Amino acid sequence: MSWQAGVDIGGTFTDIVLVGDDGAVVRRKVLSTPHDYSAAIRDGMIAAMQEHAIAPADIRRFVHGTTVATNAILEGRGAVTALITTRGFRDVLELRRLRVPELYNLSYERPAPLVPRRRRFEVEERIDAKGRVLTKLNVATVKNALQLVRESGARALAISLLHSYANPAHELRVAELARRILGPQIFICCSSSILPEIREYERTSTVVINAYIGPVVHGYVKRLQAVLRDLGIPAPLQIMQSNGGVLGAEAVLEKPAYIVESGPAAGVIGGARIAQRSGNANVVTIDMGGTTAKASMVEDGHVTKTSEYEIGAGINISSHLTKGRGHALKLSVIDVSEIGAGGGSLAVVDRSGVLRVGPQSAGADPGPVCYGRGGTTPTLTDAMVLLGYVNPDGIAGGAVPIDANLAHAAIEREIAKKLRRTVRDAAFGIYVLAATTMTRAVKAVSTYRGRDPRDFGLVAFGGNGALMAAQIADALQIRRIVVPQMPGLFSAFGLLIAQPEQEFTQTLFGRTSGVDSQEVEAAYRGLEARARRALLQDGANPDMIEVRRLADLRYSGQAYELTVAVPEGRRIDPRDLAEAFGVEHQRTYGHRALDEPVDLVSLRLQAVERVKAGREILPTALLAAARSAGKPVSRAVYFGPEHGELPTPVISRADLSGAARSGPLIIEEYDATCLVPPGWSASIDPMANIVLSAE
Repeated sequence: MSWQAGVDIGGTFTDIVLVGDDGAVVRRKVLSTPHDYSAAIRDGMIAAMQEHAIAPADIRRFVHGTTVATNAILEGRGAVTALITTRGFRDVLELRRLRVPELYNLSYERPAPLVPRRRRFEVEERIDAKGRVLTKLNVATVKNALQLVRESGARALAISLLHSYANPAHELRVAELARRILGPQIFICCSSSILPEIREYERTSTVVINAYIGPVVHGYVKRLQAVLRDLGIPAPLQIMQSNGGVLGAEAVLEKPAYIVESGPAAGVIGGARIAQRSGNANVVTIDMGGTTAKASMVEDGHVTKTSEYEIGAGINISSHLTKGRGHALKLSVIDVSEIGAGGGSLAVVDRSGVLRVGPQSAGADPGPVCYGRGGTTPTLTDAMVLLGYVNPDGIAGGAVPIDANLAHAAIEREIAKKLRRTVRDAAFGIYVLAATTMTRAVKAVSTYRGRDPRDFGLVAFGGNGALMAAQIADALQIRRIVVPQMPGLFSAFGLLIAQPEQEFTQTLFGRTSGVDSQEVEAAYRGLEARARRALLQDGANPDMIEVRRLADLRYSGQAYELTVAVPEGRRIDPRDLAEAFGVEHQRTYGHRALDEPVDLVSLRLQAVERVKAGREILPTALLAAARSAGKPVSRAVYFGPEHGELPTPVISRADLSGAARSGPLIIEEYDATCLVPPGWSASIDPMANIVLSAE
């Protein structure tokens, strides 16, 4: 029997899911190994294959989601990088955009550029916005700049010349000289290859990010490929992109910036599939693990994507309204709001006597205090153990033992005494504060996008998503929550239903009123040909490729665009483009201008390989798990001052078959726990999802 493997790395756990041709599912959850993430993958795969007698040669597909790229930026561990740019544009990274995310904070400091000024070098050349050469490339200045790059000790080089999106000839020539002079030990990339679009700052920032993480991603991918070879697994390595598609390893090595948000994307793809199949076209996904929490919106069954993304300075954010906190990454990214809130989030009382939870995390080592691995600062997990939400003996099938006494002592010492509260009240305060932080993340992808969260359901997953979901839903007046099978490993499963995808763009600036429909059609066909070639190189079936046309538009004089779908199969009408943009502007910002001219800025084309019918089937084998055997289990659980401490049944997912059961309930599984508080009921749908409904 052939198997597919999905492996997702988180800050605390590495999740492994194997799915066989017959729908059989093998699950494995192991602690991550931050010193070398591939070590946890190797050990987890060996254990899973041995336990279930799976031959390595039978694993025919291996898809991976990783946070290696984003962590390198957030933690400042990227390669020493240099930048070559057009004379006069050395300080583009420093000047950025005139955006201040904290309007009234006069002391706000922007994050330092990934390339300091001493490693930014200029060359003599000039191309205009139409691609015409105004000043020929001065090779002598290029050679001088490359010598300075060598002397700077850089391990990566980004090349970003003015208007290279219109004519990349000068960039390509600089790259050719760089490879000849600097040799293969330097990672080299051009902005015209990574982001052939207008805006010198965003294009420069994006190619710098690509260079900065290039050597880190290259080393990681090569180590992981070596692990697969050593294990005897013949499947080629595929990696999740930030846009929710998968790429072959060689494409990732060339464009590592495309996987900056690899980890969070997989769960959103799985959440969209759950939404489509369960009849919930509009949902917000919440993915809460051990280190971070992520929220994203699925609308009309489709994930929401954006190219307005920033990373760095301790945050990842996408917002049309708030910019300037991080480094611009203008690539297609699933619109995810990510914050430092997870089971490992540290709870502290600051100098002013205020309780804070996160963003710092205990991570995998030492982890929460209750893990008994040397942690001393209490975490959200420790609080949930004391409240009765988490099994006080062990999680992950007993693989991670829990010591509730250690958690009690830590919260009493570090929180309760300082706040002059009982240990139980202190623990509940930690829980509520973490849920409030997560609620802000949900608002970032709904309310701040002009959507009312009351019109959406929640799809909750991750190790802690189902523990927090009802608290978040109550705050946002959401009435329905879906908890899929394998919630704690759901991102790993989402990897297996993701599709190979390529996206290409072309700047085609002009007023929609003057758009040449034939020129636009020809441009789309050119983009489609490039996308198809790229997918075929990754082994896609040519008969299974689908394309989707998009366009970036704005009102004349605006600084940023909105993306709208362009119907295929009929003549492109400029009036339709302008109307679609006006509708999206109304939804996003709450208003539209009826008489303002509209600019068509760029064309986009997404090409996706449709999945085979067998991969459309979500596994149902887990339903065969036995119901809670023997004497019913119950434990005392604290639900805050409104409800107090209540005896709460502890059941399995299979125990829900039949009529809906009113809370309080705790539903325990191998990889996660679902909390059903008073005022909510739980049932199971035909796909074996747990469905929580507000009563």
